[in-house]
Amino acid sequence: MNLDEVKAEAARLSPWAHIATIGADNRPHVVPVHPAWEGETLWFSTSAGSVKVRNIGANPAVAMHWQVDESGDGVLLSGTATVHTDIETKRRLWTGVFDYDLNDFIPGGPDSPDAAFVAVAPERIVVLKQFGMGGRDTWHRT
Repeated sequence: MNLDEVKAEAARLSPWAHIATIGADNRPHVVPVHPAWEGETLWFSTSAGSVKVRNIGANPAVAMHWQVDESGDGVLLSGTATVHTDIETKRRLWTGVFDYDLNDFIPGGPDSPDAAFVAVAPERIVVLKQFGMGGRDTWHRT
């Protein structure tokens, strides 16, 4: 399975995914995000002071799961996350990458000190059919 096929399957399931991070206290934190692909990097926007950002600072390993549809199909991703608060990255991503208006979530635009983006470099992605009973395909970063 190639990455374009993985992207298509994730998009078919939902625009939303859940990301799991682990904090410095070794406790998990899972929240929904609305990610967007740019090449082989998965991005999502967040508040610079969010729990996600603090957790990624303590442990960059993350897992993501796209909402399973009624057939039981799903997409699971594991990778490494980095937080970007530099103005150049924020301005570049603010328009043209996401399919929704980021201003609805981060007032003040890309110049806001609260605006941050998280890049996830996927290392392994598993596409499951019928909770795995109908088969599975795996993508690995080469």
